[in-house]
Amino acid sequence: MTPRRGATTLQGVLVIDKPAGLSSHDVVNAVRAASGEGRVGHAGTLDPMATGVLVVLLGPYTRLEPYISSAEKSYEATITFGSATDTDDAQGRVVAVAPVPDVIGDASRASHIVEGLVGTHAQVPPAYSAIKRGGRVSHRAARAGTPLELEPRHVRVLSARLTTLDQAAHSWTIDVTVSKGTYIRALARDLGETLGTKAHLSALRRTASGRITIAQATQLSDVVEAAKSHALATLFVDPFEALGLPVVHADSQQTATGAPLVSGKTYAEGTLVAVEADGRLAGVYHASGDLLVANAVLLGGPR
Repeated sequence: MTPRRGATTLQGVLVIDKPAGLSSHDVVNAVRAASGEGRVGHAGTLDPMATGVLVVLLGPYTRLEPYISSAEKSYEATITFGSATDTDDAQGRVVAVAPVPDVIGDASRASHIVEGLVGTHAQVPPAYSAIKRGGRVSHRAARAGTPLELEPRHVRVLSARLTTLDQAAHSWTIDVTVSKGTYIRALARDLGETLGTKAHLSALRRTASGRITIAQATQLSDVVEAAKSHALATLFVDPFEALGLPVVHADSQQTATGAPLVSGKTYAEGTLVAVEADGRLAGVYHASGDLLVANAVLLGGPR
């Protein structure tokens, strides 16, 4: 059988240190062009301004996107006070300015305020986002001058810590870990409002996605060069670590068709597990009664 166009034997998880100025889609296109593999996707969008951990999936591993995207994310974020932008970040147009209160320059009070971010929040997403409503994309509607009225969503801040206070720049740099779907731009915007001023996100670097950290990331230029020399697979990270799920061992004959498996262990209903066969990731399954039922089957395992 002739392989379909854009199909290779590549299948794996790449961690790329996304450079500023490129969209997540730009990075995917670069990997697709260099590798010749048409099935390339990413798990967790980064805005063009942002840098850091971008998980890129190749081949059948694109099926893992929902499970990797759902992981908590960690960031190093710089928030500048005194002005708001239409995009809530430094790439936007300044739409409002306000005096900067004294608390912005008080390190002790600033630390206390940042630590107080921990918890659940009702967050209205930025107007310039990819959220859809009624078939319209929010950022397109905003650019057309007819912004959508977006509903608040519940998000969680799991940890927050002030690392740098720049009094001259009226800015704070914080380390923050958040749940899926949290917009750091919106967090910056809302923090300014809470403190009686305006604020926007002036820099952002993703330092972790679930168990994957920036220390595991490879520069995009090195990824492209490795692909050109047919050595891309040497840069793949452990898919079990990337998923961060309980691991269940099975026989490759049991997993070949994706049929339900007898787990041999009791899991709470709906628990996700990564199934390993012959040292390879065979798929992601969920617990259903006494069985494990396939969600995503990766026949053949990683190469």
